[in-house]
Amino acid sequence: MKAITLLQPQKIVFGTGCIQTLVEDYQKLGFRRLFVLTAPPILPLIESSLAELKAAGISIEIFQNIVAEPTVNDFKNILEIAREFKADSVVGIGGGSVLDVTKLVAAFINSDQQVEDCFGTGFIKAKGLWFACLPTTAGTGSEVSPNAILLDERDHLKKGIVSPFLIADAAYVDPKLTWTVPAKVTADTGMDALTHCIEAYTNKFAHPSVDIYALQGIRLIAANLERAVKDGKDVEAREALAFGSLYGGLCLGPVNTAAVHALSYPLGGEFHIPHGLSNAILLPSVMKFNTPANPKRYAEVAIAMGCEPGANDEETAQRGVDFIYRLAAAVGIPDKLTALGIPQTAVDGMAKAAMEVQRLLKNNPREVTEQDARDIYNSLY
Repeated sequence: MKAITLLQPQKIVFGTGCIQTLVEDYQKLGFRRLFVLTAPPILPLIESSLAELKAAGISIEIFQNIVAEPTVNDFKNILEIAREFKADSVVGIGGGSVLDVTKLVAAFINSDQQVEDCFGTGFIKAKGLWFACLPTTAGTGSEVSPNAILLDERDHLKKGIVSPFLIADAAYVDPKLTWTVPAKVTADTGMDALTHCIEAYTNKFAHPSVDIYALQGIRLIAANLERAVKDGKDVEAREALAFGSLYGGLCLGPVNTAAVHALSYPLGGEFHIPHGLSNAILLPSVMKFNTPANPKRYAEVAIAMGCEPGANDEETAQRGVDFIYRLAAAVGIPDKLTALGIPQTAVDGMAKAAMEVQRLLKNNPREVTEQDARDIYNSLY
């Protein structure tokens, strides 16, 4: 069996209402100046928790203006605010963009490195401030991953920074924080989490220690996403999605994603399509493209999603692709790039940009050429 490194937060807390555990834990740590990153819709959900910390004498600075696809300059502006506040600890409470910026603020606040010099894997020199992540969507799994994504304005491409120093000291996964997430965001982020699990399981570097997370994540999300989209107050479905997203996040460090994510980056970078939606629209086409390289794995994905086995692996795998098409349609994901306002004339540029994301393409079970990327994009018109 090949070697694998599993890096996870020292503490992971899961459960409805567990934000209270963060409040209790934080007061024992001895920090006094807390920088909180969040978003306006989240504030009403966390006000009482922050008030409790303030009553305990903690100084808190709240930054809540993180845009959906944060750029390098956005990050630098936020970092300056955190430095002026003299933060000694950081907490992110929000979706993937909020959590990614949280990680980077903690890593760079006392560093002489520039964030743009750290795109890629392993370039951050040292651990930064203590930080914790609380996801408010069941999607990115960023709360337990070593990855952070920013939009690099220089070439309109989303880029990843991967480092063990971006793993949170603690992650608190409270499904209650997802109850008010709108149906569309629930759909997009849920499909993102499902993509993490499918790409981890079918990855060239898949590993038995990660397969258990990936398969269970696939089962939970496939069975509960439509329920949560249709009824955001379905507590059981929300908990299942939060768990599935957590499992997907645990896959990201040791195995990571592949062609779906690589091909989705130009959609976000150039056209500002939300990350989860980009993945969702590409997922079935990439699964279809990849199946010949590993039909057995894709058949096992299909069975985990609840599909009946076919006469052979290829037929079973196709049932999995068909399931994704049906699920995407049921939760309101469009099946054409034109529905996202992306003209077909953009395909050549997107294919070229996707080829730059070799960090992920190298994981794909089937080699993706620039022409393959064009063909996959063109199949969505």
